[in-house]
Amino acid sequence: MEDILKQLRRGLIIVILLIVVMLGLMVAMVVANILPESSLSAKVEGIDSASSSKETKKNAMWKAPEISSLTDKDEKKLVEYGRDLIANTSRYLGPNGTVGKLTNGMNCQNCHMDAGTKPFGNNYSAVYSTYPKFRARSGTKETIVKRISDCFERSLNGSRPGNEEMNAMVAYIRFLGTGVKKDSIPQGAGLEKLAYLDRAADPVRGALIYQSKCASCHGAKGEGILTEDKNSFVYPPLWGPQSYNDAAGLYRISNFAGYVKNNMPFGASYENQLLTDEESWDIAAFVNSQPRPHKDQAGDWKDISKKPVDYPYGPYSDGFTERQHKYGPFKPIVQLIKHSK
Repeated sequence: MEDILKQLRRGLIIVILLIVVMLGLMVAMVVANILPESSLSAKVEGIDSASSSKETKKNAMWKAPEISSLTDKDEKKLVEYGRDLIANTSRYLGPNGTVGKLTNGMNCQNCHMDAGTKPFGNNYSAVYSTYPKFRARSGTKETIVKRISDCFERSLNGSRPGNEEMNAMVAYIRFLGTGVKKDSIPQGAGLEKLAYLDRAADPVRGALIYQSKCASCHGAKGEGILTEDKNSFVYPPLWGPQSYNDAAGLYRISNFAGYVKNNMPFGASYENQLLTDEESWDIAAFVNSQPRPHKDQAGDWKDISKKPVDYPYGPYSDGFTERQHKYGPFKPIVQLIKHSK
């Protein structure tokens, strides 16, 4: 009797195993019909490829050299002073500056994150490799000194620093370009160029996003937050008398949108973006619709055909309005320029 029971159990186990195998084959056939092998393979490969591509991008991203690697004491001292001027501009050159009173109280690193070293944070990685270079805005070949002077006059709404400070900043920017080949642009340089929207960027939408995601640091009225000693800003003003003027690069909303996409709100980066492209464009439209200092730009863009599509002041070589050039939609302008060439 015991032998019979053993044989029955054994037979039952075999039957169960056969049923499991048959069910497995049936499931495999159904999956194969729904998702062909090539498609399944492509999807798996796509996931692997995307993951690999992201990792490759991260590994290839430019990284700033360490100042501690410098062995020449004089050079190191100059580079360190240059970095300090970028990070703490107002301490030296702000309204209560120890060296001079030249700027609006903002620091260079308010626009050039982490003293110009953050990927897609408007960093300086490509500056030394690409300057001197011709710039259409001035219609001349510009040096790094000219470029820094422009930043002081436009983004800091002030005037050019003296030679000692200028030399230190140039030395720092040159150091950051260590290892970057002439005329090359490292990955993560400057700002990300976001795709144009199919609509105009919307200041009204931007105002709502600003209040929910930006105002806690930059203030409900864009006034920023001052340091305890009132000599600088913890978070810079985005409009008003102490903000960048209307000749600054960030007054073009494509630049502002590319800036906030990878850097705002606080804690964001190209690896950890906290805004969508649309939100970035709309915030840019809102911020740059607010009042700010004006700078005479009569000498800019002598060849008006070279004006960027989002340059907000006419005259233009096309038939589009100042409003469309400021907020978009930009695609029709781009198409017209493309067809007119």
